[in-house]
Amino acid sequence: MGDMKSSKMPGAKTIRRKDNPDSVTMYAKGGKTKKLDISKAIKKPGALREQMGAKKGKNIPAGKLAKAAKAPGKLGQRARFAQLLKGFKKGK
Repeated sequence: MGDMKSSKMPGAKTIRRKDNPDSVTMYAKGGKTKKLDISKAIKKPGALREQMGAKKGKNIPAGKLAKAAKAPGKLGQRARFAQLLKGFKKGK
């Protein structure tokens, strides 16, 4: 996301708690985030599998994927993206 400019930062409110006499700085709660739709990012499903020569319906081994991720060009891009997607949970 990047850094936020100090002029855009929400102002803090300093309060004094009754159970703890120290000053506490409170910030406003953040807004709602958009749900990430990663399905639009996958332009050519099965292209990595085809490039690597893996059989359809079988998983690509993690070692092969890691080796391909170091490769330059489209193969490396697709492998790195596959590693990223591997960390996402299904059903959430």
